[in-house]
Amino acid sequence: MAAFRVPLRGFSMAKRDYYEILGAARGASAEELKKAYRTKAKELHPDRNSDNPNAEAQFKEVNEAYEVMKDADKKAAYDRYGHAAFEGGMGASRGGAGAGQGDFASAFSDVFEDLFGDFTGGQRGGGGRPRAARGSDLRYNLRVTLEEAFSGVQKTINVPGSTACESCRGSGAEGGAEPVTCPTCSGMGKVRAQQGFFTVERTCPTCNGAGQIVKNPCKSCQGAGRIERDRSLSVNIPAGVETGTRIRLAGEGEAGMRGGPSGDLYIFIEVREHSLFQRDGIHLFCRVPVTFTTASLGGEVEVPTIEGGRSKVRIPAGAQTGKQMRLRAKGMPALRGGGSGDMLIELAVETPVNLTARQKELLREFEALSEENHPEGNSFFAKVKGFWDGMKG
Repeated sequence: MAAFRVPLRGFSMAKRDYYEILGAARGASAEELKKAYRTKAKELHPDRNSDNPNAEAQFKEVNEAYEVMKDADKKAAYDRYGHAAFEGGMGASRGGAGAGQGDFASAFSDVFEDLFGDFTGGQRGGGGRPRAARGSDLRYNLRVTLEEAFSGVQKTINVPGSTACESCRGSGAEGGAEPVTCPTCSGMGKVRAQQGFFTVERTCPTCNGAGQIVKNPCKSCQGAGRIERDRSLSVNIPAGVETGTRIRLAGEGEAGMRGGPSGDLYIFIEVREHSLFQRDGIHLFCRVPVTFTTASLGGEVEVPTIEGGRSKVRIPAGAQTGKQMRLRAKGMPALRGGGSGDMLIELAVETPVNLTARQKELLREFEALSEENHPEGNSFFAKVKGFWDGMKG
C-alpha cells in the first residue's frame, strides 16, 4: 500500500488506515462504521480537548476517514486499492477539497447532523435519498340526531381534499415516469455554502428539499402528484355515539407526497339537542306534565320512548312536581356494548289556566274543604308563623 505524508497543523504523520482511524474492524457494516465514527468524533472534538494541540487535526482525520467509509462505492474502492484509490485528485472530502486537508466546519456539521438529525424532522433516508412523505390527517365534523345516535346510521359525506393523481400515479411526472435526482444537491435536499470558518446549510432551491425533480411534469396535476377533489365516503355511525365521539378512517386523509401513504380522516360526532329528551351518558330524561286532578287522584299517562314507542306510567295519588320514575333499559345503548341506560320520567304538575266561572266556584269550594290536604303548605306556614313570632320577641 502506497504511503504519503499529509500536513496536519504543524506536524506530519504517515497516512493511517481508515479502519484504524475509526477504531473499527475491517469489514465492519455501515451501521458499525457510523457508530464508531460518532464515538471518535465525540472523543476528539476540539471543544472537548482544549489541552490537546493535535485534537483538531485528529478530528479532521476521523472525518476524512468517515467521508470515504460511509459511501458504499468509495468504501469498496478503498477496500480493494487502499489510499491509492484516491490519488491523483480523487480526494475523499466533499466539494473537491484534498483528502488530507479536511474541512473542520463540514465535519462539525456532519457530527451535528448524525447526532441530532432525528430530532430535527429531517426527511432524508439512507444514502441521502428523500423519504416519501405521509399525507396530512383531516378532520370532519358530523352532526347526527339523537334518534340516529340511538339506533346507529350510515351517512354519506363529501370530504374536500387531495388525492393521488391517476394520470401519473402520484409521481408528478408525465406518464408516471420516476423523478430524477436533483443535479444541484445530488439528492441530498440541502446545499452547503462556505462562509469563512463556518459552513451554512440550507434547503436546495432547485428541488425545495425533495432531493428529486420532475423533468416532464404531469399535465393533470402540474407535477404536484396530487389533485384537489371532493370525495364521497360512506360512514357507519355505531349506536351509542355521543358528542365528542371520534371515528378514525385509516388512509382517507390527504394523499401522500412522492408515493407516500395517505393520512387518516377523523370524524368528530356532534349529537343535536332533542325537543323531548335530555341525555346524560347512557341515560335519558323526559319531563312530563300531568294535570292537577291526575296528580291528586292518581292515574296513568302515556310517555314517548326514544325508539319511537310508547310506555304507560302509573302516577301515584298525591304526586308532586319533581317526582321521578324510572323506565328500565329505555335509555341509550352503550357504545361498545354492555346494555342500555334508563329513562327517567320527571313529573311537572300543571296549574290550570283560563278557568270558567263554574270552575272557579268549584275550586273555592274545594279549597274551603281541603285545609288538611296540604301537609307541605301547612308545615311551611307554621314555620313562617314561628319565625315572625320570634322576630317580635
